[in-house]
This record gives sequence, structure tokens and C-alpha cells, in this order.
Amino acid sequence: MGMDLEYVPAPLRPRLHRRMTQEIRRRIRGTYRYDTTVWRTAIAGLWIVCFLAFTTAVLGIPTGLGVVTDIALAAGTSTILLAISSNIIAVLIALTGLRVPRLFAGCVLSDVGAILLILYYSDFEIEAAALIAVLLSLLGALGGLAIGLLRSKRVTLGILLTITVTFSQLALANGVQELPTLEPIDISDSDVIPLTASNPGKPGNQAYQTFTYANGNDLHRVEYGKDTSVISSTVDASAYIKDWSKLRTLFWGFDYSALPLNGRVWMPEGEGPYPVVLMVHGNHMMEDYSDGGYAYLGELLASRGFITISLDENFLNYSAWSGIPDNDFKVRTWIILKHLEQLAAFSDEPGNPFYQKIDFTKTALLGHSRGGQAVAMAADAERWFKNDPVMTAVNRFNIASVVALAPTDKTIDEQQARLKDVNYLTLQGARDGDVHDFYGDRQYIRTSYSQGSSAFKSSLYIADANHSQFNSDWGAYDQTLPAGLFLNQAQIMEADKQRQIAKVYVSAFLETTLHEKGEYQSLFRDYRSGLKWLPDTTYYNRFQDGGYRPVATFDEDRNKNTVNLGTAEASGLSWSEELAKDRESKSKATYGVVLERTAKKDEEAYYNIKLKDNVVTEVALSGADGLTFSLANLNGDIYGDIKDELSIPLPPNVEVELTDRNDTSARLPLSEVMDILPLPQTQFTLFPWLEERINDGKYGDLSEAIFQTYEMPFEQFQEEEPELKPENLTEITFYLEEVGDKIMLDDIGFYELGFRNIF
Repeated sequence: MGMDLEYVPAPLRPRLHRRMTQEIRRRIRGTYRYDTTVWRTAIAGLWIVCFLAFTTAVLGIPTGLGVVTDIALAAGTSTILLAISSNIIAVLIALTGLRVPRLFAGCVLSDVGAILLILYYSDFEIEAAALIAVLLSLLGALGGLAIGLLRSKRVTLGILLTITVTFSQLALANGVQELPTLEPIDISDSDVIPLTASNPGKPGNQAYQTFTYANGNDLHRVEYGKDTSVISSTVDASAYIKDWSKLRTLFWGFDYSALPLNGRVWMPEGEGPYPVVLMVHGNHMMEDYSDGGYAYLGELLASRGFITISLDENFLNYSAWSGIPDNDFKVRTWIILKHLEQLAAFSDEPGNPFYQKIDFTKTALLGHSRGGQAVAMAADAERWFKNDPVMTAVNRFNIASVVALAPTDKTIDEQQARLKDVNYLTLQGARDGDVHDFYGDRQYIRTSYSQGSSAFKSSLYIADANHSQFNSDWGAYDQTLPAGLFLNQAQIMEADKQRQIAKVYVSAFLETTLHEKGEYQSLFRDYRSGLKWLPDTTYYNRFQDGGYRPVATFDEDRNKNTVNLGTAEASGLSWSEELAKDRESKSKATYGVVLERTAKKDEEAYYNIKLKDNVVTEVALSGADGLTFSLANLNGDIYGDIKDELSIPLPPNVEVELTDRNDTSARLPLSEVMDILPLPQTQFTLFPWLEERINDGKYGDLSEAIFQTYEMPFEQFQEEEPELKPENLTEITFYLEEVGDKIMLDDIGFYELGFRNIF
């Protein structure tokens, strides 16, 4: 009888499976067999690199628990993560069978990965983050290996490796390419008359007291908690803020429905009343408080008779843990208005330190960074807060003056501040690694004056100033760590010198506009008159007031042959009306005429404006003291490709000619009034390669269109040609004398000095 046979596959050979398991176990047990004492000691170098990387990262995103706590957190986190990841990687390497010091290799790869992630999330592009991570990890590995060799008494190899590491660091340092530094201005041979007034940056004779006002419940700062002198209200910003993190509430102990009004006050002693100056910081790490960083201005201004208050808006600043509230620009402005409302209430309260001390006719607002935009918005508050009840109290104050230190200039609710008959001063550093474009120039452009207004606007562009040093608490870095470590600090001026500039200009500005002292007026027309008070660097300034009568602003149309008060023509040069642009080639919201000489060496190249022969022109000339215009030096890409030999070219050679109805002409070199300076060029990062690979390549070009205002007195032309009749001018001509000269002109007109002598 037949029998069916069924095939049954043979089971896996137990011995093979067992041998594989045993081999894996054997390899895992032997994970550290090649990590001798030298290699284990070398891990110290990698731990140091990892610890430093985590420390800089944590200091860039502080917890608010203090620096010591943050560093301890970095040490613990880096140690734990390095231990876990390096051992996991070591096991994986062991499984491959590679005969290398596996724990050491695991530490190297862990360092690379940690640094790469830290830099990537600090706005470095992936290739830049990877390259830096590899280089730093290799330096850590080599340094650690040098320690290991020296410890094992292999002195020669240890010393050689130490030398290698040292020279590697020097090679990296020498790779930093510096652009040429502009020479400070020498006015010893010029016709500029130095101011004889006392240095406005020095303290005055007024005694003052310091105190704070707050709601008294601050969780972190005793000056706004139990030590506060005056109790203020809280305010409900729910009409403007909708996005407020629970972590932010946990940190501060309040949400947007109960924002505090905290202020640091420097008040002159005496009966008063005194002008009041509110100062407001910008966006910084929320946990690293900013409002104390303007004490140097508060103390100076109080000693000169100004009630000065630094406002606390830290609760609106960015935090790595809780983000930033929505609508923060608008709320920053609204908080300023609420402080004014609170001060009005204080001033009416008998027994309050502010009682009858405030001169409501003389108020100034000073802001830095986002605060610089907020103060301009507050001076034009009707544009955003017309229906807000706060305006009732705010309208009691006459905001006469606005100061903006390196301000932002974003469009809010599709609008921007436009100041009318308000004194405006803005300061900006060419080495500003945060607000790297001169946004204050845009607000300067949007500030205007009625004919004959005694108010004025002025700007100062400072070649070697940065962003953070206007605040004494923000340090030297314009970017949070670790990105800030890769910014080029070499050519930035010392912090005390930068703040000296702020003290001189802010004090002189407020003395002029609020105390109505006329002795500092010329500082804003021509910075050279006050150079004895200022540190050595290169400056550029603009000025305009109610005595300005425009001839050509280039904003009325795109027809280059017409200007406000006449017609224009040119010969021997290319010319066009173009937008002034910033480093990122974005509009500065003003047009100018760009002139570039194309004529041969022995030919004339000029730009000529023929004035209308009518009443309007006669009015513009009536009482005028001279010709004024703004000029930007566009002599090529000044340094060319920064890989080439770096040099500064000769400035344009410009001459100006005035012609009257009798065809009498007088022609002067512009250098007889003021030299045309080269534009400051800034490489923000340590290496040119990094410039486009950090912060989304935001830094753009090495410079932007920076204007200098020139004032050429009619008297100076008449010294050249006594028969010239300035009241009967018919033509204004600009000559470019050298091949390749290129400039941009704007705000050509006439100025009057006499009406300013009202003080």
C-alpha cells in the first residue's frame, strides 16, 4: 500500500544562529578595546568643545534663572548627551568590526552632530554649519589627543600636536579678511568753526534722584517689586494681543490683560516743571532685561534738567521658550502712550514725586531698535490709535522731539509714521549686524516741515558703530549666541566711545529742541563743528528744517528733464532718476538723480538745472543764505571683489556753479566746503564665505546709498565772483571732473539760517 510523503523544510541550524548572536555579543563586549588611555584622555578635548557649544547656545537662549544656572544646565546637558550618543555610536562602530578607538570616534561624531544642529537652528545654512562643526570637532579631537599624549609621557608627539592645533587656530584667525578702515576727518585746515559751547556729553549741574514706578508684583526684579517707590496701574492689551504663550504667563506671572507700567526714573531735584523724556528699548532676549541699559543717558539728561524715564517692555520681547506676542510693534507703541497717560495721572496727584513736575509742552521720545520705530509711531499715534481712549491723556503732551537709535522701519497695518513739524534725530552704525540697513533714513525722509517751522531733522551715520552698544547691557554682539561669535568685531569701536556719541548728540538735541538753547544748532547742520567731543571715526550727516526751500526732490514724477522749480539737462554724463537703495537693493522710498561721467578727459561733464523765472522761484530765493543738497558717493563698488587687493578709490571731484540773470557765474570746488568721503563698507561676518550663509544672506551689499548734506553759502560764491546776485539766480550746475566719477543727488534747494535764531 502506497504512502504520501510530505516535505518539511529543515529548521535553521541552531549553531549558525547561536554563532551570530555570540559574535554580536563579542563585538559589543569589545566596543572599547581600542580606546586606550591616550584616546580616553583625548575625549576631554571633545567634551570641552561640546560643553562650549552648549554653553554658547544656552547663553543665547537664557532661561531667566541666571547665568550660573544656565552654564550648569549647559554642562549637565552636554555631558549627558555626549555620553549617551558617543556610547551608542561606539557600539554601532563595534558592530561593523572597524578597528578604531570607537568611543573616541563616537565623541567626534557626536560633537559634529551637536554643533551642526546648534548652528543650523541659529540660521546657518547647512553647508556652513557642517563645515564649522567638522573644523571645531577636529580641533577638539587634536587638542584632546595632545593632552592624552602628554599625559602618557609621549612628550614629543604631544608638543608637536599642540603646535599643530595652535597654528591651525592662527591660520583660521589670519583668514579673516578686513576691509580698509576709513581715516577720521581732519578739520585743522578747514573753515569749520568749532562750537564754543560746553560739551553736551558731560553731566550738568542739576542734582537728581533715582527711583522706579511699577505695580509692585514683579517676580524677577526687586526694583519693580517690593523696592518700587510709586505704584502704577496695569493695562489691558487684549484689544491688540491674541497670541500670548502660557509659558510667558508662567514666567512673568501675568498675561496680556494685565501688563505692567514699569519705569526707571531719573528726576531733577527742584520745583520744576521739567521737560520729560521717555526712553524705550528694542527687541532683545526677554529673559535678559533691557531697560537698565540706558542709565548712562538717564543720568546725563537728569543732570541737565530733564525728567528721564526708561520704560520696561521686556515682557513684549522674544523668548526662545515662548516666542513673541503678536502685534508687538503696535503694542510697544501703545505701552508708550499708556505710560504718558499714567504720568499725566501722577502729575495731578498731590504727594506723588511727579506732582506738578512735568512740563507738558516739552516732551521727547527716545527709542532703540524696535523702540526707535515705536517712538516715531507714538509721535504719530492718531494714525493707529485714533479711537483709543488713551489719546485723551496723550494729547495733553506736546511731543516735540523724537530720537531713534538704529531703528527698525516696518509697515504696520499698511501704514508708516509720518512726522510733521516734529524734531527728529536718528543715529545709525555702519557695522550694525542686527538692523544692518539705515532704516532711520526712511523715517528721516518721511519727516517734513511747514515753511518757517523752527523744528528740524538730522541724521548721523557712524562708520564704526554697531547695534548693541547703544545699550550698556546688551554686550558687543549684534546677534544672539552662537551666531554672534561669527560676526566680525575687529573694527567696531569701543562701547564707551559709541555711547559717548549718543550722549553728545542726544543731549545737544534735547538742549536745542526742549531747552531752546541755540549754541548747539550747528552740530546738526555739520557734525564737524563738534568733532572735539566725538571719538575718531568717520561720520556722515543730513540736515533739513523749515528754512529749506526745494528746487529738486526728484519725487514728483519720473521725467528726468523736469524738477520742482525748473528743467534739467546734462552733457558728458549718463543720468537718470533712480530709487535710493539699501544693502539689500530695497527702496529707501526716495528718488535721486544718478550722475556718472562718460566724457573724455578734456571734455566737460555737467548736470544743469534752469530755474523757472516766476514768483515761486523768487519766494524760494527770498532770504536764502545758500545752496543745499544731499550727495551720496557712488564711485564704483568701492572695494570691488573683496577677493581682490583691497583699496579705497579717490572720491569724486565735484564743482558747483551758480549763474544769475546777468549771466554772471561763480564756480567752486565742493571740497572747499566739505570733502566727499568714500562710503563705509562692512563685511559683517569673520569670513567672506559666511556672509551669504548666515541669517539667510540678509547682509546684502557691502554698503548702501548714504547721503551727506552740503551747505554752500552764497557768500562763498560771491568771494569768487563779487558781481554774482544770489537773489536773481537762474541756473545751478554740477560738474564731474574725473573720468568715472559717479554720484547721487537729492534734496537740492536753498537754506536759510536766520529764522533759527529765535532762541
